[in-house]
Amino acid sequence: MCAGAAIALAIGLGASVGPAAAQKPDRPWSEDVLYFVLLDRFADGDPDNNMDVDLKNPGGFQGGDIDGLIGRLDDLADLGITAIWMNPVMLNIPGSVNSGRDFEHFAHHGYWAEDFSRMDPRFGTEEDLKRLVDEAHKRGIKILLDIVYNHAGYGSAYTRLPNARDILRMEERGTCGPEGDDIIGCVAGLPDFKTEKPEVARWLIEKQIPLAKEAGVDGYRLDTVKHVLPEFWELHRKIIDERLGDDFFLLAEYFGADLNVVDPFFEKGVWDAALDFTFKGETESWVLGRGRTIAYSRYLQKRHKVRPGYIMAHYLSSHDVPMALAEVGGDVAKFRLMAALQMASLGLPQIYYGEEVARPGHDWPENRTPMPWGKMDILPGKGMERDESLRDFYKRIIAARKANPAFAHGDYKELSTEGDLLVFQRAHADSGNTVIVAANRGDKDATATVALPAAWSGKTVTDAITGKAVGKAGAELALTVPGLTAQYLVAN
Repeated sequence: MCAGAAIALAIGLGASVGPAAAQKPDRPWSEDVLYFVLLDRFADGDPDNNMDVDLKNPGGFQGGDIDGLIGRLDDLADLGITAIWMNPVMLNIPGSVNSGRDFEHFAHHGYWAEDFSRMDPRFGTEEDLKRLVDEAHKRGIKILLDIVYNHAGYGSAYTRLPNARDILRMEERGTCGPEGDDIIGCVAGLPDFKTEKPEVARWLIEKQIPLAKEAGVDGYRLDTVKHVLPEFWELHRKIIDERLGDDFFLLAEYFGADLNVVDPFFEKGVWDAALDFTFKGETESWVLGRGRTIAYSRYLQKRHKVRPGYIMAHYLSSHDVPMALAEVGGDVAKFRLMAALQMASLGLPQIYYGEEVARPGHDWPENRTPMPWGKMDILPGKGMERDESLRDFYKRIIAARKANPAFAHGDYKELSTEGDLLVFQRAHADSGNTVIVAANRGDKDATATVALPAAWSGKTVTDAITGKAVGKAGAELALTVPGLTAQYLVAN
């Protein structure tokens, strides 16, 4: 009996919930704005599924679930979100592990699987997931489901199977590879699947398809891809195309990677996109005054070397890195500048839940604090202060990005890099759309005179963020940009 068959007999598949919804947004992923949600930290819509909830434990469950996310879809649509990535929802290990700190760490994040084929009731049911997808699609929002192939949860049922040695490397049995080996090492001591074995690889891929297929999700976010051999991803693409369709989107997390690291995978077509681990650090550094403006401009320009047809997803914060607002000393003006640069840059911009309302928190576990809901009667973040003016700013920069194809598809042209002021042009020939972006990291006004597109001649130049006119277009335009401010200049 192969390893996959043995596991299937031991654990079994989850129950079927009926056919997937037919209606799916057909917008290119390059035009989307992605919102990453840790379900447990977002909104508690069904108190009846609250297990192990302890609001005082930063590593414990807080009660958020799929039902809570469904209830806030209108908020996200109003913000301008067009795609949601949520953490894994399969059944996770039931207990806690030692965090190395003064609290116990539960699988509230969803990455410690107990059984890949069943939903974790603390997040919801198969019917809830299907309902989420259907309701999101009604609002033009896509759903990405996070998937883990590399490892199971600490002490999960898979480690107790009769053939566990054949399918897993485990620290307690001394079968993990050397520390630092991306493929045969055990990440954070987690049981590591022997994905190099074809029968294990195929079983892992097939095991998680029914839930995605029946719910009708639009794609996967692929966890810990650097810890799995490239041959796995070739087989994965083949099976996914056959079972879920060749338009099923695959966003890979190759931790620490830039576009050069993931390009060989793009060349083989095994993923459609990858997380860009460079944008956060480069943008924070520039906004904090570290390094020359021309160096940051050349970095933004190099991001356009991504292979045509593929996407780098750029973020400012996530559950694995410190929150960007805290990294800039809690200075909301500096964070606004970073957000404006994110929405003005090539790629798939990813917002981490709550950063649009200045969610507090820094490094782990504080980067996983509850979503602030202010006076709204929503747990677990009821009563937590939110910055509505920052949310309004996000609405405006997202709306500007969606209204101007140059942001998603345009080239990059450097216009000015003197001092603290960066001015660049994004132009999209097919649509004829051009936007000039000006960003001032300094505290005082900064000025520059820049050349304008000939097609703008005689038109009023307006800042698409504020809606205010900044002048009449001639061959050139003299700009004055206030301190810690960004402008998206368009011709009306």
